[in-house]
Amino acid sequence: MSENLDQSNINEAGKSNDSEQDLGGAVEGSDEALEKRIKPGSPSPQRVQRPHSSPPRFVTVEELLETAKGVTNMALAHEIAVNGEFRIKPVELPEDSLEKRVKDIVHKAFWDCLSTQLSEDPPTYDHAIKLVGEIKQTLLSFLLPGHTRLRNQITEVLDLDLIKQEAENGALDISKLAEFIIGMMGTLCAPARDEEVKKLKDIKEIVPLFRAIFSVLDLMKVDMANFAVTSIRPHLMQQSVEYERKKFQELLEKQPIVFFTDSLDFVTQWLEEASDDLMNQKYKNSLPAAGGAAGSGDATMLSPVAVQNYAYLKLLKWDHLQRPFPETVLMDQSRFQELQLQLEQLTILGAVLLVTFNMAAPGISSQADFAEKLKMIVKILLTDMHLPSFHLKDALTTIGEKVCVEVSSCLSLCGFTPFTTDQETVLKGQIQAVASPEDPIRRIMDSRILTFLETYLASGHQKPFPTVPGGLGPIQKELEEVAVKFVRLVNYNKMVFSPYYDAILSKSLVRS
Repeated sequence: MSENLDQSNINEAGKSNDSEQDLGGAVEGSDEALEKRIKPGSPSPQRVQRPHSSPPRFVTVEELLETAKGVTNMALAHEIAVNGEFRIKPVELPEDSLEKRVKDIVHKAFWDCLSTQLSEDPPTYDHAIKLVGEIKQTLLSFLLPGHTRLRNQITEVLDLDLIKQEAENGALDISKLAEFIIGMMGTLCAPARDEEVKKLKDIKEIVPLFRAIFSVLDLMKVDMANFAVTSIRPHLMQQSVEYERKKFQELLEKQPIVFFTDSLDFVTQWLEEASDDLMNQKYKNSLPAAGGAAGSGDATMLSPVAVQNYAYLKLLKWDHLQRPFPETVLMDQSRFQELQLQLEQLTILGAVLLVTFNMAAPGISSQADFAEKLKMIVKILLTDMHLPSFHLKDALTTIGEKVCVEVSSCLSLCGFTPFTTDQETVLKGQIQAVASPEDPIRRIMDSRILTFLETYLASGHQKPFPTVPGGLGPIQKELEEVAVKFVRLVNYNKMVFSPYYDAILSKSLVRS
């Protein structure tokens, strides 16, 4: 995550070494309580900054490789399960890499050898027949069990024993075999590969033709792998929860020091902080009813669901530069960072639109076309917020100028009195003030966004979206899209790691 993502919050945190306030203020029902919101990723004052784990021990290279393989397999299964857009891509080596140079040299030597054999008089077909055998196996691998007729055709035409006999007797027609192979590739390939297969028919030289055939077959292998992933995804979703949990436990038992702390210390600290925060008396009466925590008969008792939901919200305010991420959500750290960035952008966008519509005539904000146009302008100017070179203050200055021009134009077209110079100055000032995390409008938007996410998470994702809090109407669509991603990610993580969370909370909640 870029350092500038929460630079203003980090700078603010650097001004004081006192224990920072809790995320609870960010999800309070009343806007007046926003002064109590947490700074990103701050630990609870009752907890130590870094948990203590067991002393390190030495591991062998074999143990490390075995563990790394287990992590890779678990990460791949997780990616397929949570990423609906997951696709296997062809391997593309960097142009100047040693691996690519070696590969090019070896391939060139092979194809030169094939060219030399075919140029002999009479031609030698040893290499060519081996290639035909590889092509045959590749084509057969593309077939489904029901493709009996195609299987028989491939086996009959690409009969290697018969081809060898024809070669020995000088009767082998390589061009005819290539024509059959290209036709079969056209039958089996995905529609996206039709053009590549069609181009093969225009290649007349045998060596370049075989080389191109293998290139297209490599692409078809990737297509088939992606088709297989799509086909097994529903089944994999049913199995992946148990698989991930099993592999995680194996890693925890075999090599805890390599990848995790030996007692899931960071997970424990993360959950206990959330529990402490919720138990804090000054927030208890203002928190939304997450999982029934604040509305139960015994106000001092917290439900594990409420604590977990609150803990996940804390991940949206995490200081990734300063704090280790909890072990059980490590594979999704990049996704939480992306959500954090999107919410930061939505907070700024919502605050700019709110101050603009409050300043403009009442009829302006009700015009859907203008509101959408203004939103798109601001979104475009905030697109690069994740880049280190992005400066929010400069961007908001530009946004203020552009917004004033658009608002004045719309006011004139609608018959309203255009902005005076003083009004434009005030509006620009309010927009520029949004750069500060302590700006009241920005804090209001931040609070209401987190309240919406918590309410949606607490609903169990079974009900329609909750009512959007006031002021979030212009960004409702974008907010709901983020909410769906967030809740889907959280629910899957809960399904995999809930036994660990329950075990930790059963101790901490009783102790509290």
